[in-house]
Amino acid sequence: MNEINWQDTAAGIGLSVVIAFVVAQLATRVVRLALRAATGGLDLSAAFGDPIQRRPIRLIRGAVFIGIFVLVTRPILQMFDVQLSYGVDLERLSTWLFEHGLRVLLIAVLAYFTIRITALAVAHFETVVRRGTRETTHQAEFTQRLHTIGGLVKNATNVLLIGAAALMILQELGVNITPLLTAAGIGGLAVGFGAQNLVRDVISGFFLILEDQVRVRDVVRINDTAGLVESIRLRTIVLRDLSGTVHIIPNGAISTLSNLTKDYSYAVVDVGIAYKEDTDHVSAVLQDVGDDIRADPEYAQHILDKLEILGVNEFGDSAVVIKIRIKTRPLKQWLIGRELRRRIKKAFDAQGIEIPFPHMSLYFGEASKPFLTQHLDKQELTPTPKLARPVSAKAPAKRRDSSPLDGDTGESSDVE
Repeated sequence: MNEINWQDTAAGIGLSVVIAFVVAQLATRVVRLALRAATGGLDLSAAFGDPIQRRPIRLIRGAVFIGIFVLVTRPILQMFDVQLSYGVDLERLSTWLFEHGLRVLLIAVLAYFTIRITALAVAHFETVVRRGTRETTHQAEFTQRLHTIGGLVKNATNVLLIGAAALMILQELGVNITPLLTAAGIGGLAVGFGAQNLVRDVISGFFLILEDQVRVRDVVRINDTAGLVESIRLRTIVLRDLSGTVHIIPNGAISTLSNLTKDYSYAVVDVGIAYKEDTDHVSAVLQDVGDDIRADPEYAQHILDKLEILGVNEFGDSAVVIKIRIKTRPLKQWLIGRELRRRIKKAFDAQGIEIPFPHMSLYFGEASKPFLTQHLDKQELTPTPKLARPVSAKAPAKRRDSSPLDGDTGESSDVE
């Protein structure tokens, strides 16, 4: 048995510890960068201070340290002419590093640069779109929506790239990834069938935000539900109706969406007048009402254009309907519509223009006679007496004397 050179052994073990420690620190740094990339580049320094977040990092660091120490101890000791009966041979380690090690390094570098390029491209796209958008009251909301979409794109790209790189690195390390791919395929298929509604809601919500179909504080009608938009989430949209009821609608269940306050609105009013009124005169009065409301400072700030008289829209049962509208700012069409109706009522009263209401008149024509017009005598009103009962066949017949007026009938009367 050869004598062990403890000095060389200690030097080799110390160098192995240093190498294992450095690799473990680098692995911890890579894990931090991967988590930061997966969360959209957020600052996770505060989160890593939490024991729940810090403990997995320490476990990864310890596992990497032990693995690297066991892996490099024998080759390093061989460099100091100290032979061990266990561990990886120096020649095999050198061969693996120059063959598979370079591939692992190349995969990691390519994945990292692809993630960084994707993040820079999304940030550049957000900057270009933000600069090309005019300043509006919804600029901050639009910027937040754009940032949300960019974060979704970066997160999806990071997950795909990191997953693919991890599988390729495992294959270079000699791990059979076929069971992993099979399990991932079966699991993805099961999740796809079980969470198809969830996936549909998320995809619909993504395009709902991307296409800017609706904004917070808009009034919309979704399917048969109308209300004020309080929140737009990736899976659901939250509405509050006029009575204060909150409706939570999955994005995938939206079949029709009507935005009542997109950029601008119209206050539409149907004005009914009597058939005897002159429609041209009524139109002139309505135009004056529109000019008056536009001249009022309290309402002028909410009106974007003059009153439009669209003309006679309907011949009703008791009224001629004239349709008018006026362009307003979003959410102000109901305020302007109510004030417009109030002013129209006052103007019609002042001009003597009749506003009819539904009614029905019943009359009898000339060919119809009044009921109970014939005079009935007292005798006609007296009821007719009842007839006498017929003589029964069993009743005894009275004797009847023959009379010359009776004629010869050849019949005789029975005598009792």
